[in-house]
Amino acid sequence: MKRRLSTRALAQVSILAALVNACFFLVAGPQRAWADPAPIRIVAFGDSLTAGYGLKPSEAFPAQLQRALKEKGYQVEVINAGVSGDTTAAGLQRFDWAFPDDADAAIVALGANDALRGIDPEETRRNLDEIMSRLNARDIPVLIAGMKSPRNWGDDYVRKFDAIYAALAEKHGALLYPFFIEKVVLRPELNLDDGMHPNAQGVAAMVEDILPKVEELISRVETKRGALGAN
Repeated sequence: MKRRLSTRALAQVSILAALVNACFFLVAGPQRAWADPAPIRIVAFGDSLTAGYGLKPSEAFPAQLQRALKEKGYQVEVINAGVSGDTTAAGLQRFDWAFPDDADAAIVALGANDALRGIDPEETRRNLDEIMSRLNARDIPVLIAGMKSPRNWGDDYVRKFDAIYAALAEKHGALLYPFFIEKVVLRPELNLDDGMHPNAQGVAAMVEDILPKVEELISRVETKRGALGAN
């Protein structure tokens, strides 16, 4: 009799344990899903410096940036929206299809080809201003990566062009990284043979330097998501 009671007790314990596990699954399951938000989608919108001219896709700026962020624990997807040769005008023309509806943030890195071609800085400013206005209209936080003019265009051109990015960042409340290729310019060991485009090591140096600003960008997205969740 004592043995049968012990067996019955064990059976009851097993049933209770199964019920507890089932309840935990039903209650905790949705909480785990709620605590695991969708990855933050960052659109890297630029030219060949973004697209990864001369590099493998895995070596391009968006791919290296995504890996660096994931290594720091961020759940992100960095979308490569770079097109080699794009000016700010070309970027503006393709804006509507370059940004998916679920984009959370943008890194705008256009203007290098404008400067190389000597395009009027006022035109460059207008194009970038419109791009950032459209992003603001969609409530997408922006990090603008600046560019500097070649010095051969003369002091007046250089002064007007180099002032564009800080002025637009202030106007639109965007984050600013002053010079996108600061870590690679005039460093042959970090560039391809053309001397104009970073190699894989050069891109890694760019990513390392811009990373704190991108983390600030992510923080803005998280704040926005928190505010939406509170509502």
